[in-house]
Amino acid sequence: MSILLVAKNRNLAPFKEALLNADKNLDVEIWPNVEKPERVQLAVAWNQPKNVFDSYPNLKVISSLGAGADHLIEDSTIPDHIIFTKIYDPSMVTQMNDYVYASVLSILMKLENYRNSEHWDPAPKYSREDLTIGIMGLGNIGKETATYLSNQGFKVFGLSNSKKEIPEIETYTYNDLDPFLKQVNILVNLLPLTKETEGILDLALFKKLKNPSFIINVARGNHLIDEDLIYALDTNIIESAYLDVFNEEPLPSSHPFWSRDTLFITPHIAAISDPDNVASALIDNYKRLLSGMELQNVVDRSKGY
Repeated sequence: MSILLVAKNRNLAPFKEALLNADKNLDVEIWPNVEKPERVQLAVAWNQPKNVFDSYPNLKVISSLGAGADHLIEDSTIPDHIIFTKIYDPSMVTQMNDYVYASVLSILMKLENYRNSEHWDPAPKYSREDLTIGIMGLGNIGKETATYLSNQGFKVFGLSNSKKEIPEIETYTYNDLDPFLKQVNILVNLLPLTKETEGILDLALFKKLKNPSFIINVARGNHLIDEDLIYALDTNIIESAYLDVFNEEPLPSSHPFWSRDTLFITPHIAAISDPDNVASALIDNYKRLLSGMELQNVVDRSKGY
């Protein structure tokens, strides 16, 4: 039996090396160079091409290479009997905490005022009491990020599909979106991408935030309506935004985002999967699959995460 690695425009050699370093008896192949498709029982995928799994008659499980599984759920060519799983990598939590906190500190210190500036004109900084933070999405990463920011002295609110109980953090469900938004200056998006959350970051939402307001999107580009953010930035509805994910990646050089000084762009690097940690999680699930045991981190297709 074998493990198949599938991704477009991504070097999967480090992940194969990590898998073999962890267990030299594994049979690991990287798409499209697959010698024995009938042996594949578990595949690992990231932004896979359509119909790519048609040639693997014994495929039972497809794991996302990251914490999100929307690229699998949206692929209608994958049969319904295939089980989806995702990766929980503790190092990604640390990376996400660092990225979001760095963005929050930039806002707090008003560092955007000095971007490309030749004027020696100090701007009054915000205090922690001036700004409240809202975390949309309280999954494995979101709840840790919310707690981390709370521990840094910020007032933090959380929003999720179902009610969560997190110490020192007031939480809301989707039904209470408006009461949540009106208390928030800095909105951090860590939602899963589903039919319900696609396009949720729009002009109507931006107008409900507490003034001054800021956006940090580290979930998926499809959560954001690009044109609405541009309008909100240009009309000062949103003071500034920090984006690590985009509707099209890499972000085209012609995209109007590049011309906005109040918009900070990074190339999807907020939390990057570590091959060694991914290998450990994959091997555990692979052995569970072969032994008929319950799999870890199974995705609920009906919920989208």
